[in-house]
Amino acid sequence: MYKIKKLNKISDIGLKEFTENYSFVEELNEADAVLVRSADMKTLEFGDNLLAVARAGAGVNNIPLDKCAEQGIVVFNTPGANANAVKELVIAGMLLAARDVVGGIGWVQANKGAEGLSKLVEKEKSNFAGNEIEGKKLGVIGLGAIGVLVANAAKRLGMEVYGCDPYISVEHAWSLSRDVVHVKTVEEIYKTCDYITVHVPLMDATRHMIDADSLKIMKDGVVLLNFSRDALVKDEDIEKALKEGKVRKYVTDFPNEKSANMEGVIAIPHLGASTEESEDNCAVMAVKEITDYLENGSIKNSVNYPNCEVAKLTSKARITILHKNIPSMITKFTTVLSSYNVNIEELVNKSRGDYAYSVFDIDKEVSGEMRKALSEIEGVLKVRAI
Repeated sequence: MYKIKKLNKISDIGLKEFTENYSFVEELNEADAVLVRSADMKTLEFGDNLLAVARAGAGVNNIPLDKCAEQGIVVFNTPGANANAVKELVIAGMLLAARDVVGGIGWVQANKGAEGLSKLVEKEKSNFAGNEIEGKKLGVIGLGAIGVLVANAAKRLGMEVYGCDPYISVEHAWSLSRDVVHVKTVEEIYKTCDYITVHVPLMDATRHMIDADSLKIMKDGVVLLNFSRDALVKDEDIEKALKEGKVRKYVTDFPNEKSANMEGVIAIPHLGASTEESEDNCAVMAVKEITDYLENGSIKNSVNYPNCEVAKLTSKARITILHKNIPSMITKFTTVLSSYNVNIEELVNKSRGDYAYSVFDIDKEVSGEMRKALSEIEGVLKVRAI
């Protein structure tokens, strides 16, 4: 029986994926795995029995990834599960920036009690006139699950779409419309596009990627959309660009004390993934990732360990080992297994940065002594028998 701790409310659609071999617990130190959405885990202490954390969503800023890796806890996220929800809001944000719908609605609310409102509307509506997006140039920076959907949708709406992602995966490349112009540098997008939307993770290399220098390259009157992370855009620089007219509108799903008070900002309260369908999809994916790991040792969509998808067990037993990515580890493991007269039927080893994961399918049951001997090898973080 595996024990699951929920740190947030998780969609019932996802929870139904658990079989009778799973139960829910209140205490974190009893859990084999954790399901989380936005709860801050950075100050939590984890017990030795915790094996996995699954974030029902893409962002993992609330999870201490390095700490989990050092304790042999695999952290999963659910990339793509909320992609359609975010795509639809990006398109909505682009339309809101093109047409002053927000200003128009605000005017109606302010004047809804006025006598002869219908005539007043006809007189005032020109103050809220805007532009059509058809035929305009959209630059999509980051062609992952969301960026590809945004690019394809914009193309279908009649926009001229440019995409930039030097690390685009084969899967996403196949999904991208052949009519999207793939450029090599973000500078090409900055110089060319009327609308620019950013879909990259927040890291040292991307923090404040939209700043005074990048804004200087852009076309006058450009519209910027940020549905990825607040800190991708430098607030002080975007504020100056808005005041000078360099940027016509800044649409963000991550308002803060500064950006929410800027003229020319359309601030949305982090609604990108806030749909019933998205929450269901994320929960289902998170549960499937956890159960596949607990039951089979298979890792898919991990953010702190290498992905290592393995089939269901057909041999006598399976040993999984989370360890440091240092030389001669496999030799040390096979030496221990050989000392117990174990025949290795299949071996998989994957690495990612400082960490690695090894899976051994063997021809006999795993004894306590065998597990102990493997655990005591320097660099080993967690050994498990399935």
